[in-house]
Amino acid sequence: MRNSTRKIAAIVGAALLMALSGCTSESGKNSMTLMLDVAYLPKHAPFISAVERGFFKAEGIDLTVMPGSGSTNTVTSVETGKVDAGWADFGATVTSQGRGAEVKQVNLLQARSAYAVVALAGTGINGWADLPGKTVATEGGGAMTAMWPYAMSKLGLKEGDVNVVHATSGSKIPGLLAGQWDANLALYVSDEPAIDALDRQAVVLKWSDLGIDLYGNGIVVSDEKLRTDPEQVRRFNRAMQKGFLWACQHPDEAAQDFQKEVSGFETKTITLAIGEQCALNWGTGASANQFGVMDDASVQKMIDVARQFLGLNPASNLTPADVYSNAYLEPLHRNETIQAP
Repeated sequence: MRNSTRKIAAIVGAALLMALSGCTSESGKNSMTLMLDVAYLPKHAPFISAVERGFFKAEGIDLTVMPGSGSTNTVTSVETGKVDAGWADFGATVTSQGRGAEVKQVNLLQARSAYAVVALAGTGINGWADLPGKTVATEGGGAMTAMWPYAMSKLGLKEGDVNVVHATSGSKIPGLLAGQWDANLALYVSDEPAIDALDRQAVVLKWSDLGIDLYGNGIVVSDEKLRTDPEQVRRFNRAMQKGFLWACQHPDEAAQDFQKEVSGFETKTITLAIGEQCALNWGTGASANQFGVMDDASVQKMIDVARQFLGLNPASNLTPADVYSNAYLEPLHRNETIQAP
């Protein structure tokens, strides 16, 4: 069912973003805005479908989904009230909270991180043992760059065993294709589909296979929002959980929804991204079978990693209770069949 009130916004420039601040919902209003982590990619198809298929409408919410420009910016936009909710990297959220951001993670849609080394098939990298002596590209200020020494230590390697060069987000895949470097540090849910779209095959070395199994991205809202309209957050979470899992169970239909909004991607590329995204829905800890639920031990692990690698002040007294809340969730479970409204 096509949602005639759907608003999938393409936001260009700070001025338009500021204009949107007037659209953020207040207590009792039905409109909400959600900012993604980056510009629209096939991995975002479940968000598009959640709106397109009427899950938010069924909860009385008129949701606008917009692209982001990095998780830290998304968290800032949530805190300052420019948007009602954001989909942001857990590490970026923790680091922002350590700097005073009054926000919380309230729905962990991505229970496992998508951090990876991504190479092209047939170019000499088939496994972790092939990395010494190779060159990998990364974005200068990203979390993966900061955490690369952690991955190297898991491999028993030291600085210099793998050459690291810095590249812009837009140049990483072209540089890989041109042979300027051997692999990228990347979110494989983004880069593998992008490589697939170019009719090439990717080799994906997942950091989780090294034992670096961290929370990925989740839904962030401001503490102010939780104080003033907690019931709307609950309705938002109900719609998001159902819509996201519906897309996971119906990847072809979700791909069609995405193609209505974003051109240039073949169905096979989008369904590949959906499959990879949905494979990260379920964690491995105490809350593994409850979609979106977080636990103290895993959040403390994220805080410790943020202290060691992501710039969180070592003297910070940030606790799991400061970082997240499950109080706004009615979590769905594995093998539940979701019906669209």
